[in-house]
Amino acid sequence: MSPAPTTPDFDELIERRGTDCNKWDDMGKVFGLTAPDALAMWVADMDFRAPAPVRAALEQIVASGVYGYPGENRAYLDAIRWWMETRHGWAVAPEAILSVHGLVNGTALAVDSYTAPGDAVVLMTPVYHAFARVVKAAGRRVTELPLAEVDGQYALDWAGWEGRLTGAERMLILCSPHNPGGRVWSADELREIAAFCRERDLILVSDEIHHDLVLPGSPRHTVTALAAPEIADRLVTLTAATKSFNLAGAHLGNAIIPDAGLRARYAARMGALGISPGLFGPPMVAAAYSPEGAAWIDALVAYLAENARVFDAGIAAIPGARSMKLQATYLSWVDFSGTGIDAEGLRARVEGGARIAANHGESFGTGGAQHLRFNIATPRARVAEAVARLQQAFADLQ
Repeated sequence: MSPAPTTPDFDELIERRGTDCNKWDDMGKVFGLTAPDALAMWVADMDFRAPAPVRAALEQIVASGVYGYPGENRAYLDAIRWWMETRHGWAVAPEAILSVHGLVNGTALAVDSYTAPGDAVVLMTPVYHAFARVVKAAGRRVTELPLAEVDGQYALDWAGWEGRLTGAERMLILCSPHNPGGRVWSADELREIAAFCRERDLILVSDEIHHDLVLPGSPRHTVTALAAPEIADRLVTLTAATKSFNLAGAHLGNAIIPDAGLRARYAARMGALGISPGLFGPPMVAAAYSPEGAAWIDALVAYLAENARVFDAGIAAIPGARSMKLQATYLSWVDFSGTGIDAEGLRARVEGGARIAANHGESFGTGGAQHLRFNIATPRARVAEAVARLQQAFADLQ
């Protein structure tokens, strides 16, 4: 009988400075934050150790001392299929899975595969800033559909979007669950988006990287492919274990494309660019997508929910500031517009006063002004310290 899994210690304070860590070591370059007590709450990775089975899988590879070309790694594909069916109710054929170098790469490949220079790509903003970055870098244009806010959460705004498309659009990139708003889209909303894409002949790329990070008490995440099977001929679903299990450095994700014709176009671009997985990533994913990994995720989302409660309560004590209620992700989207302080003033208080690095809302597109995104996937002591500093930085508003 195998021993019972140990409870993860998410309260452990792990020192990541000096480890060539983007999140902690690049604060000085990006934000000018060089103080030894500066808090990194920007880059979307977690300050938690990966599950024990993942670490064991890596240790086994390292111990072998041989790091040659990997094979097909059927265990990796089987683990993805097991996870999607067990955790999300989605039966995926092995041939439908293509391995990409993370989901930013997966998104860029979709743009490259299904659009041409000068075409436009639809984004529902504010939304994950890397989408617009890769679209523009590929010589395509962005068409923004600004989300509405209803009862403190983002919502689709079909009436407001009327007439916004130019006719040059060939693709819509969906963030589901939504980053930075933390919204879990309902099955009905996903069907509406799918119908919109079919009516306008758009490829739908559904980035579902946060699908395991749904907080307790929130609506269940629905896979777009299950909500709208009628658009299988134009749907690319992007998933990854990296966000769920803090494996972002593996740069590994999945483009799941059941339609053979659509998949062939994507695979052709991958082949032309020589993209294939490395040695270390697939065994990490296979170890994570397991019953032990499922137990770890369940413990994680419970911890994140309490972090969100602590953070939200702290933000609510600042007059004119409010955080959007998280249903999923570990990224708190805070609206400071009620303070009357402009973006430059906000950064002076948060970065200069509180010594906290947070993502600037403007980078997420229309609707992001006077917002900041805070990563709360860190030990609770740091979350408490962050809100105490933020309250002090805005103390004159009391």
